[in-house]
Amino acid sequence: METEGSSQPAGRPRPWLMVALAAVVGLALFSWLMPGKSAAPAAAPSNPRAPQRTKGVESIDPADLVVRLEELKRPRVGTAASDRNPFRFYVKPPPPPPPTPPRATPPPAPETLVPSGPPPPPAIPLKFIGVLTLRAGKVAAFSDCRMTMRGREGDIIAGQYRLVRIGEESVVMEYVDGRGRTTIRLSGQECVGK
Repeated sequence: METEGSSQPAGRPRPWLMVALAAVVGLALFSWLMPGKSAAPAAAPSNPRAPQRTKGVESIDPADLVVRLEELKRPRVGTAASDRNPFRFYVKPPPPPPPTPPRATPPPAPETLVPSGPPPPPAIPLKFIGVLTLRAGKVAAFSDCRMTMRGREGDIIAGQYRLVRIGEESVVMEYVDGRGRTTIRLSGQECVGK
């Protein structure tokens, strides 16, 4: 059965398509062959070329071709000789200071002070560990890195140190004979004699 829309065979081109294709090709050829201005004006070149010279139009004077080497050997006016080298970075050092005049007498040598009297007592080799507050008063704890000791104000610690005062973060101790009073902080001193 044949339908109404399929009256032409499938391999044959349609006539309206052929007419449209011919019109497009004709317009393209017409615009290509047609002399005149195009739709967009051409931009002027940014570097216009100088008109080329034709050979033989201008003559060159042979005196202009002479190289004057003597002028290159003459020193230029207004230039001074320098040690400047543009290919090397160098800062000229400052001039040396003027020499100092010699002194008549050398300065006296500083005197070394020798302490007089007996040497100071050695540091107290205890570490302050902490404070314990009781009803009867404050008790301080100490360590000599071998054993732990405790005491109240006025007590003798380790048989040779007197606990003078107990504070919140430090204690004041001295030797039993009253010399070498030292403040020991809660976190400051390590065991001296280990």
